[in-house]
Amino acid sequence: MLFRSERIAALAAEADALRARVLAGAAALTRKRAKAASAFAKEVTAELRDLAMPDAALTVDLQTSPDPADFTADGADTVTLLLVPHKGSEPRPLGKGASGGELSRLMLAIEVVLAGVNTVPTFVFDEVDAGIGGKVAVEVGRRLARLARSAQVVVVTHLPQVAAFADRHVVVAKGSEGAVTSSSVQAVDGPDRVRELVRMLSGLEDSASGAEHAAELLGLAAADRAAP
Repeated sequence: MLFRSERIAALAAEADALRARVLAGAAALTRKRAKAASAFAKEVTAELRDLAMPDAALTVDLQTSPDPADFTADGADTVTLLLVPHKGSEPRPLGKGASGGELSRLMLAIEVVLAGVNTVPTFVFDEVDAGIGGKVAVEVGRRLARLARSAQVVVVTHLPQVAAFADRHVVVAKGSEGAVTSSSVQAVDGPDRVRELVRMLSGLEDSASGAEHAAELLGLAAADRAAP
């Protein structure tokens, strides 16, 4: 009986020591996670301001459990990304406080910040240019091109400012023969690409001023691509 009592005491002491190690490890992870979350939220928020969301802000909510029974392999924290899409709005979990276009731009901002760290091989963006134009569209195109340095990026866009930054420009056209409707896909390059950008700019494929603007956009994208 004495041996059994000693064994129980030894196991209890070992359990206490392991519990202390788990708590210390979880606390250290929480401190690192809180520091990284603050920097991450700050960088994403800065990106959003350049993507036509000047009043938006991303915050990271960390809820830490004091009970080791609630811990997981990822530590003691439950992490929630919260978005404030507009001035005066309350922070809400992603998907509950933003439109599809805003979520696309938020995803773009997050992936730009994580570029080089994230191992996702392919991104698909749709509506990333919803409700924007002009200078902001150029910034969206620039960031998509930057993200494409470390991953494959597929973008559905109607904006020439965004399309000009692509490495490959593909035109999707819908047609019909009798009762059958079909879609065709055609890659454009050289003069054909300029003509397509002109069409996107003004709807006038043979516009001389549109061609100059298209060439300017392509030159801007090429210069940006060549920059380190």
